[in-house]
Amino acid sequence: MKTMKSLSKFLTKFFTLFVILIAILAIFIPGPGSTLATTKIGNLSAVSILLMIVLFGMGITLTPYDFKRVARNPLQIILGTIAHYVIMPLIAFLLVHLFGLTGATAVGVILVGSAPSGTSSNVMSFLSGGDVALDVSIGLLSTLLAPIMIPTLLKLLAGKWVQVPFTSMFFSAFQIVVIPIVLGVIVHIIFKEHVQKIIEIMPLISQVAILVIILAVLSANSKTILAVSTLILVPVIMLHNLLGYLLGYGFSKIMNMKTPQRKAITFEVGMQDSALASTLAISFFEPASAIAAVMFSVWHNISGSVLASLWKNHTEKVSY
Repeated sequence: MKTMKSLSKFLTKFFTLFVILIAILAIFIPGPGSTLATTKIGNLSAVSILLMIVLFGMGITLTPYDFKRVARNPLQIILGTIAHYVIMPLIAFLLVHLFGLTGATAVGVILVGSAPSGTSSNVMSFLSGGDVALDVSIGLLSTLLAPIMIPTLLKLLAGKWVQVPFTSMFFSAFQIVVIPIVLGVIVHIIFKEHVQKIIEIMPLISQVAILVIILAVLSANSKTILAVSTLILVPVIMLHNLLGYLLGYGFSKIMNMKTPQRKAITFEVGMQDSALASTLAISFFEPASAIAAVMFSVWHNISGSVLASLWKNHTEKVSY
């Protein structure tokens, strides 16, 4: 167990580096990842199952107290969730039109913008000295709302490029997102203190699963990822993420939140669940629509790590 915990700490510390290495491997040696991307177990893809494992890991760390906390202090959590589902989809929509994107590329960018906040934001909030409890609560609420919000936002913002299978996408997102979280909570309630050993290794399992998802999706699109038509996504993805940080921070400042809460809102708005976005893209749209999600995953881990480091150093200097 000690070895697993040490390995988890090591992977967390260098997660951004591992994301970059996996991305390079997927582009230049796509064989294994491509096979995984097309593998199905029953009616679910291997990528979907990996994401369900990640979300089960999220659920198993939750207790009824976490939900009570959300119910007791709902305002900041609701405001943060609204900010996330307003700011990121609208930025995506504006960037798509500003850069003249169409088809699968446009759908991919908007799908990323319509996704709930990413689990990486919890780590970045912790590293920067942000309000982790608020971060986790917003992440939980935005994730539970995802089955409704994703197809709704896609239909509104990307309906001109693609037929959105609203009902199918709702049930698929519900199956992939809500059921694993609920099962995780139930397991925690039933086994209580006995589940602590599982909780200690779940970050490692979740991080490995996310890396494998990136490998699979990027490998499946390795032939097109370096095409000139795809490279236009680089500035789009960077702007999407950075503007999310900026507007998220601005929103929290307007709401007169304190510094720890501002940090949490910033990461919750700017960082997306790109693994879920890529999984849904592969399941319902052209494979090329998943490229934006994978690129976002690589970039937001880099930008998030840099911002968390800068924030932490600045805070320490001020407090000193």
